[in-house]
Amino acid sequence: MGAYFARRLLLIIPTLWAIITINFFIVQAAPGGPVDQAISEMHGLGEGATGRFSGGGQKTNAEISKYRGARGLDSEVIAQIEARYGFDKPPLTRYFILLKDYATFNFGESLFRGRSVLGLIAERLPVSISLGLWSTLIIYIVSIPLGIRKAVKNGSRFDAWTSTAIVLGYAIPAFLFALLLVVLFAGGSFFKLFPLRGLFSTDSAAYPLGSRILDYFWHITLPVLSLTIGGFASLTMLTKNSFLSEIHKQYVQTARAKGLTENAILIKHVFRNAMLIVISGFPQAFLAIFFTGSLLIEYVFSLEGLGLLGYEAVMQRDYPVIFSTLYIFTLAGLLLSVLSDLIYTIIDPRIDFESR
Repeated sequence: MGAYFARRLLLIIPTLWAIITINFFIVQAAPGGPVDQAISEMHGLGEGATGRFSGGGQKTNAEISKYRGARGLDSEVIAQIEARYGFDKPPLTRYFILLKDYATFNFGESLFRGRSVLGLIAERLPVSISLGLWSTLIIYIVSIPLGIRKAVKNGSRFDAWTSTAIVLGYAIPAFLFALLLVVLFAGGSFFKLFPLRGLFSTDSAAYPLGSRILDYFWHITLPVLSLTIGGFASLTMLTKNSFLSEIHKQYVQTARAKGLTENAILIKHVFRNAMLIVISGFPQAFLAIFFTGSLLIEYVFSLEGLGLLGYEAVMQRDYPVIFSTLYIFTLAGLLLSVLSDLIYTIIDPRIDFESR
């Protein structure tokens, strides 16, 4: 089994390389890079800014076609901008520099924020961890007992109305539910019970520890509720179907014939087998909410997390931030995939990936 996991870990290297390579060359082909962004900002500053950078020289047709907004700027200015953002080198050279830097976890600095990429990610990380962790835990804490209960009461009124409720929740978009919560409870039109910005109040540093913890949960309540509203359906139904498939197997009938109670059968026999697929999927579920499900929620509640950082980087063509977040997210996803297989083997030692 150790050899299998060693191979899985080694496969992370070529997988990372392939993903970074494909995305690097796709981004190079996309219009509107950092140089275009800088040129647009210079033009937006007015004639005075253009005059400071221009030397009265004439641009060639090739330069004008390369940067659509560069008309009126001196070629020396364009060269300075390219050098500032590293675009004075050919794409292949930049690609190998990127691989070398990322192999040593050197992610450089943001092109437009004047800060290190790792510093930006570390600053935004608490928001994303808060949203992802609490949302995932709440979804699991509610969905697993609910799914078990639905399996035991399959076909009953309880099963019918709970299915209706979770399907309705699944049908409501998270951002729409977030707006509803803002209108109702965050000073939109009715009550102002919860704040709208940040993880803490501005003066929370002076609070005692207990008050600071309460302040944190006060700020995070509405965003977490918005993320969890649509997350119960899939996990609840997965748990229910997993238990139903186990309940009708021969070993359960044998346990009943031996006189075991239904609770004893569920806890001692069914639970371990049925929960294998549910628990082993926790790393992927956390990763999905952590990295992909919070962009609109962060925007609605003015939370500066990784989702909003990635969106802003794409809009600004901030390549170091784009590639760094992609690299980190991909690495985390691959490591969590290996962790998921490891959880499989811990929950059920009969699973042997090596023999397969």
